Amino acid sequence: MKYVTSAGGVVFHGRRVLILKKMNGDWVLPKGKVEPKESPEHAAAREVSEETGVTAQVLRYLDETGYRFRNIWSQQELIIKRVHWYAMIAVTTEIVPLEEEGFIDGRFVDVNEIENFLRYSDEREMVRKGKAVLGLDDSTIDNASIK
Repeated sequence: MKYVTSAGGVVFHGRRVLILKKMNGDWVLPKGKVEPKESPEHAAAREVSEETGVTAQVLRYLDETGYRFRNIWSQQELIIKRVHWYAMIAVTTEIVPLEEEGFIDGRFVDVNEIENFLRYSDEREMVRKGKAVLGLDDSTIDNASIK
């Protein structure tokens, strides 16, 4: 059994959220492994930048999710993954999906449409939490209004 700690971002640009499309067609939030001696917060911002090309500012910790899966190379190795999620604001918006990680597309999607895209329920829940943190449930904001 192997334990892995990852971190990811729910990156907002106004009322839109940054998502990535994998080669298998799944849309996901950007996330990746926390490096040794790296904080989850720093890892989340780094992974967003590496996977999407977007620079983002971390606003607040949202929550932790977890899941388990079998290693694709060795079906006998069980991996237990813990993901720390952060609400972020896009500082830059040009998306360049990291093809080496299997991403073929990226876009900002309106928060009211995000559930039609994201494959995983835990990621949809993180977007809901991010919306609440930013007060996006009933009002429109722009990035300049967030301090």
